Amino acid sequence: MSRFLNSIAVLIMALFAAAAFAQDVVLKPFVLASKGAGDVAQKVDATKAALTKAGFVVAGSYSPYANTTVIGVTNDELRGTAAKSEHGGFGAAMRVAVVKVKDEVQVSYTNPPYWANVYRMNGELKDTAARLQAALGKVEEFGAKGLTAEQLRKYHYAFGMEYFNEPNEFVKYGSHEEAVKAVEAGLAAGKQGVTKVYRVDVAGKKEVLFGVAMKGAGDSKMMDDAYLMSEIDFKDVKSAAHLPYDILVSDNTVFAQYARFRIAVSFPDLSMMGANSFMNIMKSPEAIREALSLTVGGKKDAR
Repeated sequence: MSRFLNSIAVLIMALFAAAAFAQDVVLKPFVLASKGAGDVAQKVDATKAALTKAGFVVAGSYSPYANTTVIGVTNDELRGTAAKSEHGGFGAAMRVAVVKVKDEVQVSYTNPPYWANVYRMNGELKDTAARLQAALGKVEEFGAKGLTAEQLRKYHYAFGMEYFNEPNEFVKYGSHEEAVKAVEAGLAAGKQGVTKVYRVDVAGKKEVLFGVAMKGAGDSKMMDDAYLMSEIDFKDVKSAAHLPYDILVSDNTVFAQYARFRIAVSFPDLSMMGANSFMNIMKSPEAIREALSLTVGGKKDAR
Protein backbone atom coordinates (compact mmCIF):
# COMPACT_ATOMS: atom_id res chain seq x y z
CA MET A 1 0.00 0.00 0.00
CA SER A 2 2.80 2.41 0.87
CA ARG A 3 4.44 1.83 -2.51
CA PHE A 4 1.13 2.55 -4.22
CA LEU A 5 0.66 5.77 -2.26
CA ASN A 6 4.25 6.82 -2.99
CA SER A 7 3.67 6.24 -6.71
CA ILE A 8 0.52 8.33 -6.62
CA ALA A 9 2.37 11.10 -4.80
CA VAL A 10 5.19 11.05 -7.36
CA LEU A 11 2.68 11.18 -10.24
CA ILE A 12 0.85 14.14 -8.69
CA MET A 13 4.12 15.99 -8.15
CA ALA A 14 5.13 15.33 -11.76
CA LEU A 15 1.81 16.67 -13.06
CA PHE A 16 2.14 19.83 -10.97
CA ALA A 17 5.71 20.29 -12.18
CA ALA A 18 4.63 19.87 -15.81
CA ALA A 19 1.84 22.40 -15.36
CA ALA A 20 4.19 24.89 -13.75
CA PHE A 21 6.72 24.39 -16.55
CA ALA A 22 4.03 24.97 -19.21
CA GLN A 23 3.05 28.25 -17.52
CA ASP A 24 6.69 29.39 -17.53
CA VAL A 25 7.39 28.62 -21.21
CA VAL A 26 8.01 31.88 -23.00
CA LEU A 27 7.16 32.64 -26.60
CA LYS A 28 8.79 35.15 -28.94
CA PRO A 29 7.13 37.00 -31.84
CA PHE A 30 9.31 35.80 -34.71
CA VAL A 31 11.21 32.74 -35.91
CA LEU A 32 14.47 32.99 -37.83
CA ALA A 33 14.18 30.24 -40.43
CA SER A 34 17.55 30.61 -42.15
CA LYS A 35 20.36 32.99 -42.93
CA GLY A 36 23.21 32.96 -45.41
CA ALA A 37 24.49 34.21 -48.72
CA GLY A 38 22.03 34.63 -51.53
CA ASP A 39 19.92 36.86 -53.74
CA VAL A 40 16.68 38.29 -52.34
CA ALA A 41 14.60 37.75 -55.48
CA GLN A 42 15.74 34.14 -55.85
CA LYS A 43 15.18 33.48 -52.14
CA VAL A 44 11.67 34.96 -52.36
CA ASP A 45 10.81 32.63 -55.24
CA ALA A 46 12.24 29.63 -53.40
CA THR A 47 10.41 30.58 -50.21
CA LYS A 48 7.06 30.91 -51.98
CA ALA A 49 7.59 27.54 -53.68
CA ALA A 50 8.44 25.87 -50.36
CA LEU A 51 5.39 27.39 -48.68
CA THR A 52 3.08 26.27 -51.47
CA LYS A 53 4.50 22.74 -51.33
CA ALA A 54 3.83 22.69 -47.57
CA GLY A 55 0.14 23.44 -48.13
CA PHE A 56 0.10 27.19 -47.65
CA VAL A 57 -1.68 29.64 -49.92
CA VAL A 58 0.41 32.70 -50.75
CA ALA A 59 -2.16 35.47 -50.32
CA GLY A 60 0.13 38.27 -51.50
CA SER A 61 3.50 39.93 -51.05
CA TYR A 62 5.18 43.33 -51.25
CA SER A 63 8.48 45.12 -50.82
CA PRO A 64 8.02 47.85 -48.19
CA TYR A 65 11.57 49.09 -48.71
CA ALA A 66 14.83 48.05 -50.39
CA ASN A 67 16.14 44.50 -49.94
CA THR A 68 12.99 43.39 -48.12
CA THR A 69 9.98 41.34 -49.22
CA VAL A 70 7.13 40.29 -46.95
CA ILE A 71 4.79 37.43 -47.91
CA GLY A 72 1.33 36.83 -46.44
CA VAL A 73 0.31 33.17 -46.20
CA THR A 74 -2.70 31.24 -44.95
CA ASN A 75 -3.94 27.67 -44.71
CA ASP A 76 -6.98 25.71 -43.52
CA GLU A 77 -5.89 25.70 -39.86
CA LEU A 78 -5.35 29.46 -39.79
CA ARG A 79 -8.66 30.29 -41.47
CA GLY A 80 -10.61 27.70 -39.48
CA THR A 81 -9.16 28.61 -36.08
CA ALA A 82 -9.71 32.29 -36.84
CA ALA A 83 -13.46 31.65 -37.07
CA LYS A 84 -13.70 30.31 -33.51
CA SER A 85 -13.06 33.51 -31.53
CA GLU A 86 -14.02 37.16 -31.59
CA HIS A 87 -11.79 39.03 -34.02
CA GLY A 88 -9.77 35.84 -34.50
CA GLY A 89 -9.51 36.92 -38.13
CA PHE A 90 -6.47 38.98 -37.20
CA GLY A 91 -4.71 35.61 -36.99
CA ALA A 92 -5.97 34.25 -40.31
CA ALA A 93 -2.59 34.86 -41.97
CA MET A 94 1.06 34.51 -40.99
CA ARG A 95 3.79 36.70 -42.45
CA VAL A 96 7.13 35.60 -43.90
CA ALA A 97 9.98 38.04 -44.51
CA VAL A 98 13.03 37.80 -46.77
CA VAL A 99 15.58 40.49 -45.92
CA LYS A 100 19.10 41.17 -47.12
CA VAL A 101 21.34 42.52 -44.34
CA LYS A 102 24.81 43.35 -45.68
CA ASP A 103 25.91 40.12 -47.41
CA GLU A 104 23.38 37.90 -45.63
CA VAL A 105 19.82 36.98 -46.58
CA GLN A 106 17.53 36.28 -43.63
CA VAL A 107 14.25 34.39 -43.88
CA SER A 108 11.94 34.77 -40.90
CA TYR A 109 8.27 34.37 -40.06
CA THR A 110 5.71 35.21 -37.40
CA ASN A 111 5.67 32.57 -34.65
CA PRO A 112 2.17 31.00 -34.78
CA PRO A 113 1.75 30.13 -31.06
CA TYR A 114 2.83 33.64 -30.06
CA TRP A 115 0.29 35.32 -32.33
CA ALA A 116 -2.46 32.82 -31.57
CA ASN A 117 -2.23 33.87 -27.93
CA VAL A 118 -1.92 37.57 -28.80
CA TYR A 119 -5.15 37.31 -30.80
CA ARG A 120 -6.84 35.18 -28.09
CA MET A 121 -7.54 32.43 -30.60
CA ASN A 122 -9.09 29.06 -29.71
CA GLY A 123 -5.90 27.06 -30.29
CA GLU A 124 -2.18 27.67 -30.65
CA LEU A 125 -1.75 26.85 -34.35
CA LYS A 126 0.74 24.08 -33.66
CA ASP A 127 0.22 22.40 -37.03
CA THR A 128 0.90 25.68 -38.83
CA ALA A 129 4.06 26.14 -36.76
CA ALA A 130 5.23 22.64 -37.68
CA ARG A 131 4.50 23.20 -41.38
CA LEU A 132 6.37 26.52 -41.43
CA GLN A 133 9.37 24.91 -39.75
CA ALA A 134 9.32 21.97 -42.16
CA ALA A 135 9.07 24.27 -45.17
CA LEU A 136 11.49 27.02 -44.18
CA GLY A 137 13.51 25.82 -41.19
CA LYS A 138 14.01 27.10 -37.66
CA VAL A 139 17.24 28.51 -36.25
CA GLU A 140 15.76 30.34 -33.26
CA GLU A 141 12.83 32.35 -31.98
CA PHE A 142 13.64 36.06 -31.59
CA GLY A 143 12.28 39.55 -31.19
CA ALA A 144 11.84 39.72 -27.41
CA LYS A 145 12.94 38.23 -24.12
CA GLY A 146 9.69 36.33 -24.33
CA LEU A 147 6.22 36.27 -22.81
CA THR A 148 4.08 33.39 -21.56
CA ALA A 149 0.78 32.47 -23.19
CA GLU A 150 -1.04 33.91 -20.19
CA GLN A 151 0.82 37.21 -20.49
CA LEU A 152 0.14 37.42 -24.22
CA ARG A 153 -3.60 36.85 -23.84
CA LYS A 154 -3.87 39.91 -21.59
CA TYR A 155 -1.02 41.92 -23.12
CA HIS A 156 -0.75 45.68 -23.17
CA TYR A 157 2.48 47.64 -23.24
CA ALA A 158 1.88 49.89 -20.25
CA PHE A 159 -0.79 51.34 -17.99
CA GLY A 160 -3.44 53.19 -19.97
CA MET A 161 -2.51 51.58 -23.29
CA GLU A 162 -4.84 49.41 -25.33
CA TYR A 163 -5.49 45.67 -25.07
CA PHE A 164 -6.35 43.36 -27.97
CA ASN A 165 -10.07 43.72 -27.23
CA GLU A 166 -9.85 47.52 -27.57
CA PRO A 167 -9.34 47.97 -31.32
CA ASN A 168 -10.09 51.00 -33.45
CA GLU A 169 -13.65 50.72 -34.76
CA PHE A 170 -13.76 52.85 -37.88
CA VAL A 171 -17.16 52.52 -39.51
CA LYS A 172 -20.25 50.32 -39.79
CA TYR A 173 -21.94 49.55 -43.10
CA GLY A 174 -25.36 48.16 -43.95
CA SER A 175 -24.00 44.67 -44.57
CA HIS A 176 -20.81 42.61 -44.58
CA GLU A 177 -20.70 42.70 -48.36
CA GLU A 178 -21.00 46.48 -48.40
CA ALA A 179 -18.22 46.82 -45.83
CA VAL A 180 -15.84 44.58 -47.77
CA LYS A 181 -16.62 46.41 -51.01
CA ALA A 182 -15.89 49.78 -49.37
CA VAL A 183 -12.55 48.58 -47.99
CA GLU A 184 -11.55 47.10 -51.36
CA ALA A 185 -12.42 50.40 -53.07
CA GLY A 186 -10.54 52.50 -50.54
CA LEU A 187 -7.42 50.37 -50.81
CA ALA A 188 -7.58 50.40 -54.61
CA ALA A 189 -7.80 54.20 -54.62
CA GLY A 190 -4.85 54.51 -52.23
CA LYS A 191 -5.56 58.18 -51.54
CA GLN A 192 -4.25 57.97 -47.96
CA GLY A 193 -1.15 55.99 -48.98
CA VAL A 194 -2.77 52.73 -47.81
CA THR A 195 -3.01 49.92 -50.39
CA LYS A 196 -3.78 46.20 -50.39
CA VAL A 197 -1.09 43.57 -50.04
CA TYR A 198 -3.39 40.59 -49.51
CA ARG A 199 -6.88 39.50 -48.54
CA VAL A 200 -7.81 36.41 -46.53
CA ASP A 201 -11.42 35.33 -46.00
CA VAL A 202 -12.05 33.56 -42.69
CA ALA A 203 -13.64 30.13 -43.12
CA GLY A 204 -17.39 30.00 -42.52
CA LYS A 205 -17.64 33.45 -40.95
CA LYS A 206 -18.36 36.96 -42.18
CA GLU A 207 -14.84 38.13 -41.50
CA VAL A 208 -12.12 39.26 -43.90
CA LEU A 209 -8.52 40.17 -43.10
CA PHE A 210 -6.64 42.66 -45.25
CA GLY A 211 -2.88 43.10 -45.08
CA VAL A 212 -2.11 46.68 -46.07
CA ALA A 213 0.95 48.66 -47.13
CA MET A 214 1.35 52.18 -45.76
CA LYS A 215 3.33 54.79 -47.63
CA GLY A 216 3.66 58.42 -46.59
CA ALA A 217 5.97 61.39 -46.80
CA GLY A 218 6.16 64.85 -45.31
CA ASP A 219 3.37 65.30 -42.79
CA SER A 220 2.32 61.68 -43.39
CA LYS A 221 5.70 60.06 -42.84
CA MET A 222 4.79 58.86 -39.34
CA MET A 223 2.53 56.16 -40.84
CA ASP A 224 5.05 55.10 -43.46
CA ASP A 225 6.23 51.47 -43.27
CA ALA A 226 9.82 52.31 -44.15
CA TYR A 227 10.06 55.18 -41.67
CA LEU A 228 8.56 53.18 -38.82
CA MET A 229 10.83 50.21 -39.33
CA SER A 230 13.92 52.41 -39.70
CA GLU A 231 13.24 53.60 -36.14
CA ILE A 232 12.30 50.35 -34.39
CA ASP A 233 13.72 47.42 -36.40
CA PHE A 234 17.37 48.15 -35.65
CA LYS A 235 18.79 44.84 -34.43
CA ASP A 236 21.00 42.52 -36.47
CA VAL A 237 18.20 39.99 -37.04
CA LYS A 238 15.36 41.88 -38.68
CA SER A 239 11.71 41.79 -37.61
CA ALA A 240 10.28 42.76 -41.01
CA ALA A 241 7.54 40.13 -40.58
CA HIS A 242 5.87 42.69 -38.32
CA LEU A 243 4.56 44.08 -41.61
CA PRO A 244 2.13 44.57 -43.22
CA TYR A 245 -0.46 46.26 -40.99
CA ASP A 246 -3.96 44.76 -40.70
CA ILE A 247 -7.55 45.81 -41.36
CA LEU A 248 -10.34 43.45 -40.31
CA VAL A 249 -13.90 43.50 -41.61
CA SER A 250 -16.03 41.61 -39.08
CA ASP A 251 -19.66 41.31 -40.14
CA ASN A 252 -20.53 44.90 -41.17
CA THR A 253 -17.87 46.72 -39.12
CA VAL A 254 -14.32 47.69 -40.03
CA PHE A 255 -11.60 47.44 -37.38
CA ALA A 256 -7.84 47.68 -36.90
CA GLN A 257 -5.71 47.08 -33.85
CA TYR A 258 -4.64 50.34 -32.31
CA ALA A 259 -0.97 50.94 -33.11
CA ARG A 260 0.04 51.24 -29.45
CA PHE A 261 -0.98 47.57 -29.24
CA ARG A 262 -0.09 46.32 -32.73
CA ILE A 263 3.44 47.73 -32.76
CA ALA A 264 4.18 47.06 -29.10
CA VAL A 265 3.23 43.39 -29.22
CA SER A 266 5.69 42.89 -32.10
CA PHE A 267 8.39 44.79 -30.20
CA PRO A 268 7.52 44.28 -26.52
CA ASP A 269 11.08 44.96 -25.33
CA LEU A 270 11.39 48.30 -27.11
CA SER A 271 12.20 51.05 -24.63
CA MET A 272 9.83 53.93 -24.01
CA MET A 273 12.52 56.61 -24.39
CA GLY A 274 15.97 57.05 -25.94
CA ALA A 275 17.44 56.05 -29.28
CA ASN A 276 15.30 53.59 -31.27
CA SER A 277 12.39 53.92 -28.86
CA PHE A 278 8.65 54.43 -28.90
CA MET A 279 9.28 58.11 -28.22
CA ASN A 280 10.65 58.45 -31.77
CA ILE A 281 7.34 57.24 -33.24
CA MET A 282 4.96 58.74 -30.68
CA LYS A 283 2.89 60.39 -33.43
CA SER A 284 2.61 57.19 -35.46
CA PRO A 285 -0.41 55.57 -33.72
CA GLU A 286 -2.66 58.52 -34.52
CA ALA A 287 -1.23 58.91 -38.03
CA ILE A 288 -1.92 55.23 -38.73
CA ARG A 289 -5.40 55.37 -37.21
CA GLU A 290 -6.33 58.40 -39.29
CA ALA A 291 -4.97 56.99 -42.56
CA LEU A 292 -6.74 53.66 -42.08
CA SER A 293 -10.01 55.27 -41.03
CA LEU A 294 -10.17 57.58 -44.03
CA THR A 295 -9.20 54.72 -46.35
CA VAL A 296 -12.14 52.53 -45.26
CA GLY A 297 -14.72 55.31 -45.27
CA GLY A 298 -14.50 56.36 -41.64
CA LYS A 299 -13.95 59.80 -40.19
CA LYS A 300 -10.69 61.57 -39.45
CA ASP A 301 -11.43 61.69 -35.73
CA ALA A 302 -12.82 58.15 -35.42
CA ARG A 303 -11.62 56.25 -32.35
